[in-house]
Amino acid sequence: MSNVLLAQAADINPGLGLIGYGLAAIGPGIGVGIIWAAVINGTARQPEAQGKLMNIAWTTFVLTEVLALIGLVLFFTL
Repeated sequence: MSNVLLAQAADINPGLGLIGYGLAAIGPGIGVGIIWAAVINGTARQPEAQGKLMNIAWTTFVLTEVLALIGLVLFFTL
C-alpha cells in the first residue's frame, strides 16, 4: 500500500513543477540584483577599486546563478 502512495506522490503535475521553479528563481534573481547594485555603488564611491569589485562580483554572480541552474535541472529530472 505504501508503494502506491509513493507512486502517486511522485506523479506531480508538470505545471506545478514549473510554478515551483519560477518561485525558486526569484531568490537568485534578487541576489544578482543586489550583487550588481553593490558593485555600482562601490565603483561610484571608489573608482580605483573597480577591478577588485568586478572580480568579486563575477565570482558571486556565478555562485548565485548556480542555484537557479540547479532548480532548472531538478525541474527537468523530476
